[in-house]
Amino acid sequence: MTANETITRIIREKDSLICVGLDVRPDRIPERIMAMPDPIFAFNKRIIDATADLVLAYKPNLAYYEALGTEGWDLLKRTVDYIPDGVITIGDAKRGDIGTTAEHYARALFDLGFDMVTVNPYLGIDSVRPFIEDETRGVFVLCLTSNKSSRDFQYLSADGRPLYLHVAETVSRWNERGNCGLVAGATHPGELTAIREAAPDLPFLIPGIGAQGGDLEAAVREGTDTRGEAAVINSSRGIIYASSGDDFADAARRETEKLREAVNRVRAGKHPT
Repeated sequence: MTANETITRIIREKDSLICVGLDVRPDRIPERIMAMPDPIFAFNKRIIDATADLVLAYKPNLAYYEALGTEGWDLLKRTVDYIPDGVITIGDAKRGDIGTTAEHYARALFDLGFDMVTVNPYLGIDSVRPFIEDETRGVFVLCLTSNKSSRDFQYLSADGRPLYLHVAETVSRWNERGNCGLVAGATHPGELTAIREAAPDLPFLIPGIGAQGGDLEAAVREGTDTRGEAAVINSSRGIIYASSGDDFADAARRETEKLREAVNRVRAGKHPT
């Protein structure tokens, strides 16, 4: 089964497009947890235990773990290992280099246990190829990111069309093994329509919901495929920091349930059963 087939299977089994971003910050973890041995791992475990039955994926952003030094890499590995079967793991690394450097990036991240990795296509296929050689694992390629300064480069016109559409079309051609997807932010709902038209079969990783102010209804309506699938809707801070108290795990579950229900209402309207 290819990486994208696995995404589709889990979406249907769990009726969920939700991805929880495990972007851990020690200053946001409740004091009682920080007083425990191995506090960040304890926090991650509680979040995973509370939400795993509701989600399609977890997405640790590597920067938050790298900032913790060598202990952060061990923490990241243990966190990925703890995530149960039946959930996609996405390494949000945004890697982009060529030759043996790209090969080593791919080996390092997949050896950590990730199913998918975010990559930057700026250097072309040379920077992506090592990540897509195994059809069971794959990439989400940066296409149109959710930050405001994405306009600095991603909207530049080539042949009368913006760069992000060229990325979408090119990545569709790279998808020979069924393991390529796109990162397309929820803060650009109008553009999502054109990206979906350019890449009708690719799964989209859609950040920007919640703290970044993305339009959830528009993101789901425009970002999913004709079946209301092929999308991974990410929320990080809005879920894992839904409460700063001892009830943080229960609060995370409530927010995950609310987001899943909201997403599925839009999906049902787009593709009635």
